[in-house]
Amino acid sequence: MESKTPQVRSVAPRAGVDYPRNYAEFKAWFPDDAACLDYLDWIRWPHGFVCPDCGGSTAWRMKCGRWWCKGCSTRISGTAGTIFHRTRTPLTVWFAAAWHFTFAKNGVSAMTLHRILGFGSYPTAWAMLHRFRCAISHAGHDMLSGHVEVDETVFGGVRHGKRGRGAGGKVLVAIAVELLSPKGFGRCRLQIIPNAETEALKTFIQKHIKPGSTIYTDGLTSYPGATKDEYLHHGTSVKGSGKDANEVLPGVHRVAALVKRWLMGTHQGSFEEEHLQAYLDEFAFRFNRRKSTHRGMLFYRLIEQCISMHPMSFRELVANPKPKVVAHEFAVSAKLRHKAPTSLDISVPSHPWRS
Repeated sequence: MESKTPQVRSVAPRAGVDYPRNYAEFKAWFPDDAACLDYLDWIRWPHGFVCPDCGGSTAWRMKCGRWWCKGCSTRISGTAGTIFHRTRTPLTVWFAAAWHFTFAKNGVSAMTLHRILGFGSYPTAWAMLHRFRCAISHAGHDMLSGHVEVDETVFGGVRHGKRGRGAGGKVLVAIAVELLSPKGFGRCRLQIIPNAETEALKTFIQKHIKPGSTIYTDGLTSYPGATKDEYLHHGTSVKGSGKDANEVLPGVHRVAALVKRWLMGTHQGSFEEEHLQAYLDEFAFRFNRRKSTHRGMLFYRLIEQCISMHPMSFRELVANPKPKVVAHEFAVSAKLRHKAPTSLDISVPSHPWRS
């Protein structure tokens, strides 16, 4: 065993110190599972190890990578109680997936990740990405403030019948976007709502927008009641203004168009309605950090949220644990279905071309 040496993380994460700035640094920082585990330890216990059982702060790292607590003699892993808990997938693979998930401007689909990292099956890649999305959804978020646009949009394929609010067989999503001065947009929030009635919109607004903010909406009669007493409300009737909806509320229409384009582009429009909220949270996570100087900051924030997220089994992740047999993504052989992905550990390089 080696004695524990406390490590203190800076308040403001620094590029090249707290997180890698680019792919070259990422590969240099995390060449093996031991380096990945040490990074998880450092993020989880920024001021030094704290035993989750007894609260003790004195411990030693064992050769296997776990901590041995002096106070209660418990052996604790840095992955315990996180989404990495008891994973059979090497941490190098988890980290590589997290890097692709955050570094690409439009994220990465499960099929693409399946091909890049050589997973034994598509469900394995999908479950890994969805655990990341659940970690993002689980994390707390600062409320929007200042001048904020609010509107709703619908998600779902083209169907005959009524369009817009109240359309059958579609999902209604509320969108809030900060307006910046003199121009531009700030952060956004997206959430599935059951309907466009006053109570549903009030719940969404109170959850995501700081009281005292100025809210801009269209002329829907639900908004005055939803914003009453706590917010300043400016409603504009699209029909009465003589303008297009995207001119009256440019922020929410921009975000709605971007998220729909992202779902159709990166994910080919393939997602279960029960999982839509997680995809919306992923989009907001990336959109709200679009101005980060280094994409490595997104990787750092994602790992932070993964550490705070409780373990989730595959059955907890999926809306339908028994996928349709006809789905091409799940049409893999039984031999590959349970095959663990190969570690990306390069500490002991192998040269297959020499064999």
